[in-house]
Amino acid sequence: MLVPCFLYSLQNRKPSLYGSLTCQGIGLDGIPEVTASEGFTVNEINKKSIHISCPKENASSKFLAPYTTFSRIHTKSITCLDISSRGGLGVSSSTDGTMKIWQASNGELRRVLEGHVFDVNCCRFFPSGLVVLSGGMDAQLKIWSAEDASCVVTFKGHKGGILDTAIVDRGRNVVSASRDGTARLWDCGRSACLGVLADCGSSINGVAVGAADNSINLGSPEQMPSEREVGTEAKML
Repeated sequence: MLVPCFLYSLQNRKPSLYGSLTCQGIGLDGIPEVTASEGFTVNEINKKSIHISCPKENASSKFLAPYTTFSRIHTKSITCLDISSRGGLGVSSSTDGTMKIWQASNGELRRVLEGHVFDVNCCRFFPSGLVVLSGGMDAQLKIWSAEDASCVVTFKGHKGGILDTAIVDRGRNVVSASRDGTARLWDCGRSACLGVLADCGSSINGVAVGAADNSINLGSPEQMPSEREVGTEAKML
């Protein structure tokens, strides 16, 4: 069996390194016998991980096997998943049109979150681990209770499917990205859109919110931020 391997450097932005691993079989101890292509070295291998390096470029990477596998949660492709802050629950969305909450320890189904039409593209827990944020091809953004599977809030305003979301601070505000080319900031308490943060003219596939360090000048807002914005100061999207 031939498996491609890739090593990426994020700090010095050197080109990616390409190679391959070949499994020659399984040894008597149950550990795969693996060889690497020219320029790569298999440093360590066991039943759960393979450590590969490229000595010439002083680069290395460790590939980990899954801790466990849950194969009966969805019937079609999984589009997104998240784990609660305490690690007890998982939430996943699928092209089968469902979104489900399950025990992270054993995959036992806890809740089915029903309300989106067509594919559910993204889902994530709020920091509390008790609430879930989701977005779908129906252009709707929804907030759910993880305890009873009820949909407590639905945001409408996008003209295309929602592809990704981000939670600001503790979650009084959230951000959504859509196929309509916009990213929007929402007020969860009033179920209202606080503004369009970006209009890119084409699909926005992913968003993330983080604090800007001192090297980045975010400038000054053209208008006074709404009093309903919480935790957005000095943040970048």
